[in-house]
Amino acid sequence: MIPASIPSPPAEWASFSIGPATIHAYALCILAGIIVALLLTSARWKRYGGNPDVVWDIAIWAVPFGLIGGRLYHVFSSPDAYFGPDGDLSRIPRIWEGGLGIWGAVALGAVGAWIACRRAGVRLAAFADAAAPGVLLAQAIGRWGNWFNQELFGAPTDLPWGLEIDPDNANFPPDADPGTLFHPTFLYESLWNLAGVALLLLLDRRFSLRGGRMFWLYAAYYTAGRVWIEALRIDDAEMISILGVTQRLNVWTSVLVLVVSLAIFCYLSVKQRGATEHSVYLPGQAPVDTGDNETAAVPVDNRSGADVHSPDTSAGKSPDRGNLPEIKDASGTSASAETAPEDPRESDSRK
Repeated sequence: MIPASIPSPPAEWASFSIGPATIHAYALCILAGIIVALLLTSARWKRYGGNPDVVWDIAIWAVPFGLIGGRLYHVFSSPDAYFGPDGDLSRIPRIWEGGLGIWGAVALGAVGAWIACRRAGVRLAAFADAAAPGVLLAQAIGRWGNWFNQELFGAPTDLPWGLEIDPDNANFPPDADPGTLFHPTFLYESLWNLAGVALLLLLDRRFSLRGGRMFWLYAAYYTAGRVWIEALRIDDAEMISILGVTQRLNVWTSVLVLVVSLAIFCYLSVKQRGATEHSVYLPGQAPVDTGDNETAAVPVDNRSGADVHSPDTSAGKSPDRGNLPEIKDASGTSASAETAPEDPRESDSRK
């Protein structure tokens, strides 16, 4: 086996300045992931039968909520850097220094998406299914921000793809010798996520996973990889002991989410067995043709979720009565031939 290694980028690559503004490579990786994810989600949403412009409207809510949630999860799951004896509270908003927890991002991002979906009249489950592969793709791209920051790497390794870390970097373990190589966990997760995107797209095309199943399958796949990748990392983290086993908080969180995701996926698969139609719109919000090449939502109260069709009022015509002639009785009331008065001769008592 030929010795090799993966070099880390020079420290000056982590950021650069344009006038008074400082651009951070970590932020660019996150931004690139978000844009690519939205493009993929938009294409999938259109294939689902939705308006692709809605995806960008939802993103206006979901992305900021997700970033805030991801940062909060990181801060409270790794509190020493912020609340410890040498902690610095001013570091909390410095998202460019790294530190976004995926569980906080998904949880709070879902809240933002739910608000936007309600405003747009579409189902959150349908949007989550459309977005799931894109979210995983965004995570694959965003992980490269850790490479630029030389952070969140794994334990020392002799493998030929070990990651080089500058000895004078603040993240370099103080008890490690200069030249020590480390597991490139950012690369492991990026490759795992890329493989997951391909798998999710293939399974969706084969089985048409709707009704929330695609999202929960994404959660199960991601956490299955996160368990072993997280276990390799050596950065500071909260350690939790359960039944005598001590592991990082994110390992236990991943195990929990994995089990819950598989359970919900199985439940939804059984519940939706035989279902063939999955509208992306909330009841009564599906657009209909208004006759002038435009569409409008039908404000119909349809809590049962059944398809609702508006009555035909084209050309201002009254409802069709089967072309039956109208007959007016003595009071002037109109009636069809079927309800015309009986023949007096048939009702004459003298007959």
